[in-house]
Amino acid sequence: MMDNKINQTRKLLVGWYQRHHRRLPWRENRSPYRIWVSEVMLQQTQVQTVLPYYRRFLHDFPDVQTLASADLQSVLKAWEGLGYYARARNMHRASKDIIQKHHGKFPDSREALGELPGVGDYIASAVLSIAFNQSYAVVDGNVKRVLSRFYELSDPVNKSFSYRIFKAAAEDLLDHRRPGIFNQAMMELGALVCTPKNPDCGHCPIHSLCRSYQTGRVEQFPKRIRSPKTPLHHIAVGVVYKNDRMLITRRKTEGLLGGLWEFPGGKIKKHEIPEKACIREIKEEVSLDITVDRHISQVKHAYTHFKILMDVFLCRYAAGEVKLKGPVDFRWITLQEIHEYPFPKANHKFIPLLSKCGASP
Repeated sequence: MMDNKINQTRKLLVGWYQRHHRRLPWRENRSPYRIWVSEVMLQQTQVQTVLPYYRRFLHDFPDVQTLASADLQSVLKAWEGLGYYARARNMHRASKDIIQKHHGKFPDSREALGELPGVGDYIASAVLSIAFNQSYAVVDGNVKRVLSRFYELSDPVNKSFSYRIFKAAAEDLLDHRRPGIFNQAMMELGALVCTPKNPDCGHCPIHSLCRSYQTGRVEQFPKRIRSPKTPLHHIAVGVVYKNDRMLITRRKTEGLLGGLWEFPGGKIKKHEIPEKACIREIKEEVSLDITVDRHISQVKHAYTHFKILMDVFLCRYAAGEVKLKGPVDFRWITLQEIHEYPFPKANHKFIPLLSKCGASP
């Protein structure tokens, strides 16, 4: 694209953003810590979902020193329900690195920032451009969609091999005088105007320069490669009561839902009855003999790459001592204590039902 068109695009986008951007709490100042927290939370999560979490998180952990000195369980509890828990674990680890390796000062170089756990190209570019006004272009889902339509890029937005194409296009368009504002303008345009469906081209500040608008092919972009069908896992879970206390176990720190607490259980084998699977899985996982009292609920939940169908049973302890195979810790807790522990969202879908079950089966 010719230089004068690039300059015109930059001017129009920045002007539009300054007039129309949303008033969001992480835009109130250029604190690198606050911007970092917001950008981590906003990965794969919508703004309206993030807002209450962001406010609570900043209340509990107002600065990097407070976050670094907190225990992981309290951080996971604050993150509970937001999903993608590796983000929280990495932030916690990164905060400790900032204290230990950078004397509590937030890194302002690409090299140092990129060494922090969980900080990839997008997070580094966002923090450095918005907080420090450094010339790094950001590329997220919104930016890819804008670029795809603006340049009529046929590269699929949902495949990693296309990233370098979109990155190069973003860098070509970047306003180097105001990189932070420009990056936010690109993301805001994708969120508010250049939306996945029914884009509001009539109110787009750069529609006169947009190739797909000029050719009448806006709806044909962005291009995507169809993803394979999401697998479904059928699992059985037991709420095991011993007197007035129920058993919960903690997952390994790393991996899916790492560090969270849950009720024991596991995958149902082919042709296996869910009730029998619950008994078998609890025996294998915590070495307890149980009896199943009744079925509580069937829960459906979707993760990024798979879905689960969870049958939940109310169970009685029969015999044995807890010996863990898989989980790294366990507790016998009362129902009143359950709010003290961070649980996966799938568990929260049936936890409210436990109060209706009484103190024990």
